[in-house]
Amino acid sequence: MTLMTVRPMASGSEPFSFEELLDFLDELDMPGFRAEVIRGSIVLSPWSKGYYTEVMESICDQLRPHLPDAHRITFAPNLYVFPGDERAYGPDVHAAPRQAFRTTSNRLDGEALSFVAELTSASTRDDGLTDKVLVYGRAGVPVYLVLDMQEEQATVFWTPSPTKGYESHCTRPFGEKLPIPAPFDCTLDTGGFRAPAADLGEETPS
Repeated sequence: MTLMTVRPMASGSEPFSFEELLDFLDELDMPGFRAEVIRGSIVLSPWSKGYYTEVMESICDQLRPHLPDAHRITFAPNLYVFPGDERAYGPDVHAAPRQAFRTTSNRLDGEALSFVAELTSASTRDDGLTDKVLVYGRAGVPVYLVLDMQEEQATVFWTPSPTKGYESHCTRPFGEKLPIPAPFDCTLDTGGFRAPAADLGEETPS
């Protein structure tokens, strides 16, 4: 499930500016939900399923030896802002120069990202495959990985474009190795990314 607020209105009729939306987001008290700003609305997504944690840890473990110098990769709950597109995302896995994290602000620079991975849910899948492709690409993020947890396939995007989002992409089903381009130049083993056998036959992961 995803909860999306109607865009808040200042003074009853005028929509909030992007900065006001970020301030509004800071004041939200919604334990258990991740908050993002997408297309002028605040989107709240619930905590991930348990096995998503192992997938995120696997991504970090596999890519960490290939990080650019002085970069950090993590799945800590950080918010990255993209003022030009009026977006604020909290990616599932993200890499950036260590300097980007040395701030007292909870709003990190989206253009500092060197890698992003998003694990889709049934309700956030469209944003991960459309809106975020464009925004991450326009911000110049070198590599964007989408793990489609519903279709059980991984897509990596690279060659950022100011108009198209990304010029290049490659898709592989879970279980195969996926090439991760520069600045990582490695392969990602997706063999452990499927839902646990105990969950098979239950409703689609969200």
